[in-house]
Amino acid sequence: MPNSFYEIKNNAEKALKELVNIAKLHDGDILVIGCSSSEIIGEKIGQGSSPEAAKALLEGIIPTIETYGICIAAQCCEHLNRALILERETAVKYGYEIVSVRPVPKAGGSFAAAVYEYMKDPVAVEHIRASAGIDIGGTLIGMHLKHVAVPVRLGVKKIGEAAVTAATTRPKLIGGIRAEYPIET
Repeated sequence: MPNSFYEIKNNAEKALKELVNIAKLHDGDILVIGCSSSEIIGEKIGQGSSPEAAKALLEGIIPTIETYGICIAAQCCEHLNRALILERETAVKYGYEIVSVRPVPKAGGSFAAAVYEYMKDPVAVEHIRASAGIDIGGTLIGMHLKHVAVPVRLGVKKIGEAAVTAATTRPKLIGGIRAEYPIET
């Protein structure tokens, strides 16, 4: 692997902590993570799936999600129509319809497969509305974010060889010119 397990894990942890703080995520908020393990190791997306890189990434994010009580949703690859893996408890809490599929490295992606193995009671769903997200390697997570998405510039620009893009969300501003908005939303 061109990048060490430690480097991937460390950068993942730093990026996620920064996003959690900027997005002001709370206990129970959903964070969508899209990841191309191929891009992390310097290969073209979908061409070099790496369970090792996915495991390093997951080990980097686990402490933060457990500390903050954040619910993660791991986006699968296009072979599973970008379905998401999350805990059954989260799917039920938010009213998401559960679908039947189990991700594997070549159909779903190495990261989604690793998350599936890590979770206590994993399920797949087709659609969510996450409060924030992190995209590692250009996996296109935008369809799974709440309206209105707000780009976040993180200090960590890459994990391995994969570009990192992040976003948070904010409530829609409604009401027109006479409306007043709280400073913090």
